[in-house]
Amino acid sequence: MNAVAVKVSRPARPAAPPMPGFESLDRDHREMLKVLDDFESLLAHVGENGPDSVAKASAKHIQQFFSGAARQHHAEEERLIFPGLLASGDAELVQHVKRLQQDHGWLEEDWIELSTQIEAIANGYSWYDLNSLQHALPVFSALYREHIALEESIVYPAARRQVRAA
Repeated sequence: MNAVAVKVSRPARPAAPPMPGFESLDRDHREMLKVLDDFESLLAHVGENGPDSVAKASAKHIQQFFSGAARQHHAEEERLIFPGLLASGDAELVQHVKRLQQDHGWLEEDWIELSTQIEAIANGYSWYDLNSLQHALPVFSALYREHIALEESIVYPAARRQVRAA
């Protein structure tokens, strides 16, 4: 009976934000990898066909994904996954999370540079610089792929363990 009385007398506090489902975050990663492949295909297509209707539709999807879903995914990680891991006291894990945070900044910088040209293709304009895109995309793609690999191999498993222990 006393245990019940203690619980009833606890002060109310704001609800904690829900942890994102790891299935959702994993699904985001699969989509990111697919859209990166689509991006590579787009550049090959544009090189042969210019900003035709197929290129415009593909560029629009890529633009929407990296300007929307990818940014939201990073924000969820920053808000819900990383803080607990940074407070874990595990120096190696903290370094991995700090690297991922740095990656988020670099990915954003890279996307800002790429997005105006992808938007041009999406709108059917021909002022994009295909050569520049062909040099920038491998850097963007490699960073995303390394980032996802680090999250899925080390950081997400640690976050899952932390959630189970709570």
